[in-house]
Amino acid sequence: MQKLKILFLCTGNSCRSQMAEGWAKRLRAEVIEPYSAGTQPKDIDPRAVRAMAEAGVDISGQRSKSVADLGDLEFDYVITLCDDAQTTCPFFPAKTAVIHHGFDDPPRFATGAGDEEQAMGHYRRVRDEIRAYIETLPESLRDEAREG
Repeated sequence: MQKLKILFLCTGNSCRSQMAEGWAKRLRAEVIEPYSAGTQPKDIDPRAVRAMAEAGVDISGQRSKSVADLGDLEFDYVITLCDDAQTTCPFFPAKTAVIHHGFDDPPRFATGAGDEEQAMGHYRRVRDEIRAYIETLPESLRDEAREG
């Protein structure tokens, strides 16, 4: 069986999409070939790296990239993980199903945190929510594509 090529797309490719790529590599490597990118990439968020490391997933070697950096790769699915990426999602060939499955933005919530532990709580929550979503893949994609 050929693996599904899935692109996890966010604005910065610094947190949520990196977590999703890391979880997909860890939990679904036998059926998914995961990628991540951003519409406006910036450096990977150190708190995202830390939160994933706490769960036993090393994303420290991943790098932030734009969709253009992926060249001519064709994807079976593009999953937008934030509202901004959903509205600014670039065009993909017709065979690519684009699905939106949004998650809260940990850096935005961490800004109002009282201390580092509170800030990390937002990253951990979103990390765990993304893991739960990745665990449903690829089976849930067909239903989401029909609903979208």
